[in-house]
Order: sequence, then structure tokens, then C-alpha cells
Amino acid sequence: MKHNLFLFLLTMATAACTVGPRYSRPSAPAPTPDAWKTQPPWQQAAPKDAIPKGAWWQVYNDPVLNGYEVQLLKANQSLEAARDRLQQARSLARIATADFFPQLSADPSGYRERGSGNRPLNGEAPTIINGVVQPVPPYTQSVYTIPFNLNYEVDLFGSVRRNVEAANATLQSTAADLQNALLVLTAELAADYFSLRELDAEYVVVQKSVETQSKGLELVNQRHQGGIASGLDVAQQATLLDSTTSQLALVQQSRAQYEHAIAVLIGQPAPSVDVAVAPLNATPPPVPLGVPSEVLERRPDIASAERQMAYENAQVGIARTAFYPHITLSGSGGWQSTAVSSLMNAPSLFWSLGADALEPIIQGGRNRANLAAARAAYDQSVANYRQSVLTAFQQVEDGISNLSTLNQALTTQTAAVEDARRLLTIANNRYIGGATSYLDVITAQTTLLSNERLQTQLLGQQMVSSVYLVKALGGAWDAREIQGETVRPQAGQILQP
Repeated sequence: MKHNLFLFLLTMATAACTVGPRYSRPSAPAPTPDAWKTQPPWQQAAPKDAIPKGAWWQVYNDPVLNGYEVQLLKANQSLEAARDRLQQARSLARIATADFFPQLSADPSGYRERGSGNRPLNGEAPTIINGVVQPVPPYTQSVYTIPFNLNYEVDLFGSVRRNVEAANATLQSTAADLQNALLVLTAELAADYFSLRELDAEYVVVQKSVETQSKGLELVNQRHQGGIASGLDVAQQATLLDSTTSQLALVQQSRAQYEHAIAVLIGQPAPSVDVAVAPLNATPPPVPLGVPSEVLERRPDIASAERQMAYENAQVGIARTAFYPHITLSGSGGWQSTAVSSLMNAPSLFWSLGADALEPIIQGGRNRANLAAARAAYDQSVANYRQSVLTAFQQVEDGISNLSTLNQALTTQTAAVEDARRLLTIANNRYIGGATSYLDVITAQTTLLSNERLQTQLLGQQMVSSVYLVKALGGAWDAREIQGETVRPQAGQILQP
């Protein structure tokens, strides 16, 4: 019977009106373009096909990177904190649904007391015998009570429903934040990994230059001992060799920093992680760009901003309900007796039923100010959402433009390296033939090293820019993945503590 009453009240509440604006997603700040402005330097892959679902980094086909990404998913502490925030949001959303149901509490008590013989009579007539006022006798008694209190606020104007709507919006926003944290962390790991690999390749370039310059120093020393070369030539070559050797140490220093960053991302102490040296044999894979409008559904940060708008819209509704009556049904009952043996007897039973209707009349402008603040917060969330959209379009265009520019630069830089090698060969031959000074050889060696390092750096920048382009596109994520994150009142909650 009680369950049927509760379900009836719940049905009555959900059938009532809900005040406040209905939510609909605002439009983007400007008409969404039909295509990206910059054309990518590759043949585009089919939409969604080239990026593995949930593991976008596999598009690079690097087993070592894949292994580090798996470790990140298991042990990264920032990601673990984001998962905990999502679990917290689920629990808070369930709390909001509790207001759909009556709240029942019990407060059993028992005590023994003695009443004073000199207690005030509180208006009662004294006992008079033979004209003599009789003293009030003291008393001693026990009191045992088992009371129950029942309260239920009828959701006539949607305050509870708006709270649940807001809680679900927050829950979905937190779920999107988790996916955004996952995207940011995995992209940062991939970028650090390819930067480290670029430094591995750059170390090889500098090491080869050290070997070449060491042989050059041996040659100049031999020519100096034979009276052909001057001491100036020897000093110039030794200076260049020492400078290039110093560059090796600087490359190792930079590599160590990226190695330490990778350690933190995969949840390991920096001293315990040793990334094996390996060459950078990779090229940016084709990325399915799609059309700009798809970015609005593929980026978790945009989804989070959109859900924040839904939350603020619900807050406007909650502020609006403050202008309407709040009707509360209440009841209490239980047993009270001076003896445990008679506590559960019928005469010991007591009960009361009541209703309360609270209508705000004069609040000093509080409710009006709360409503204005809620509307301003909603407008702010709309502006933040539109800014997120603009930033997303910028980041994608930046990524495509960077890759196009780096692709062109790498092509010309490869030609520059070949030219520098030819220049060094000519300079060596002219020096040995006595047609020029050793300064031309030094200049040619420096030019070759500089161009070879730049070629390697451009390749590394290509890979990092490719990673950030995938990140700007949202990886392989889809906004529909958070739609299942929602809570609803369940009949089983009636009997839950």
C-alpha cells in the first residue's frame, strides 16, 4: 500500500509542469565552412577508417609507441583522477534523483527521569486538603519512544526534475572531460615519443659529423707535420671538432628530458624508465579530416562545453521555480510508553499528518537576482562554447597548414643536404689541390652539419604536427559516446537508505 502511494506521488510530480526554458544547443558563432581552407599534403583517408577506434595512435604502426600508450592507460595518475571525477559525478547525479521519493527517518530514544518536588505548576491549581496547600510530590518515570517521520515535497513546478537535468548534464560533461584528458595525455605521449626519436636521429647525424671531423683533424695534422698545412688549419679543425662534440652532449640532454616526460606520462619514476635508442623511420600517415562540421561532434572539449550550457540552462529553470509554491507533505508516528513491556501496545501508538505550502512573497529581490545570475551564467557558457568551436577550427587549420609547410620545407631541405655534401667534396678537393684555404673546408663541414640536423628536425616536426592534428580532430572519439551517461529515478530507490 505504501509503495503504491509513493508511486502515485511520483507520477503526480512528473506529470506536473516544469518551469524555465527548454534546452536547445545554440548555433556556432558563424556559419560552419563546408571545407578546410588548406589542402593537406597527402591523399586523405576515408572518414573514420584510418584512425582505430579508441586507440588512434595505432595509425602510426609503431609497436614501441603502442606499448607506452597502453601503460599510460593503466598507470597515468592524471587519467586516474579524471576517472575518479567521473565516478564522483555519477554518485552526485544519483543523489539528485533521491528527491523524487519520500524521505523516511526513525529516531528511537529511551531515558529515565525524576521530576522535582519543587517544580513550577505552570498554571495548574495546587492541591488543597483541609485548607492546606499540599506540596507537589516528586516523580520518577521512564520514557521509551520509537518515532518515524515522513516528508515528501511534491515537484509541481519541476525543481527536482531540473536538478536531475543539471546533474545529468554535469555527469556527461565530466565524461567528456575524461575523454579530453585521455586525448590530451595520449597525444602528449606520442609527441614526446616522436621528439625523442627525432633526437635519436639527430644524435646519429652529429655523431657522424664528429667522426668525419676527427678524420679531417688527422688529415690536417699529417699535412701539418709534412709542412703542407699551417698550424692555423689544425686549430680551426680542432675547434670545429670540439664544438660539434659539445653538440652531442646537448642532444643527449634534450633526449633525457623527453625520456623523463614519457616516464611521468606512463606512471613510472623517471630513473626507472630507459627508452632504447632507435632511428626515426616514420612518415605522417593520412588523416581523415572530414568536414569542419564533424569536428563539433568529434572533440570532447566541445562536447564538455555544450553539456555545460545544458547545466546552466537547467540552473535557470531551478532559479525560476523559486517564484512558485513549494508543497511539502509530512507525517509522523510511532510508539511511546513509560515501560518497555507496553511500548508496542495499541494505546502507545501516536501519529500525525500534515501539509505545508510555502509561497515566497517578499524576498528583498533575492529570487529575482538569483534568476538574473543564472541567465548570465548561461549566456557565459554559450560564449565559452562558441569560443571552443572557433579554437577547434583554428587548431585544425593550423595543423593542416603546418604539415603542408613542413612537407614543402622537407623537400627543399633534402635537396639542400645533397648540395651541402657536394659542396664539402669540392672544398676538400680544392684544399688538397692547394686551390683554397682550409677555411672553406671548415665552412663546408659546418654547412653540411647544420643542414643535416635541420632535415632531421623537420621530419620530427612533421610527426609531432601530425599527432597534434589528430588531437585537434578529436582522435577517433564521437560525442554519442557520452549519451549513455545519465541517471533516472528507479522504483527500487524507495527502500534504499
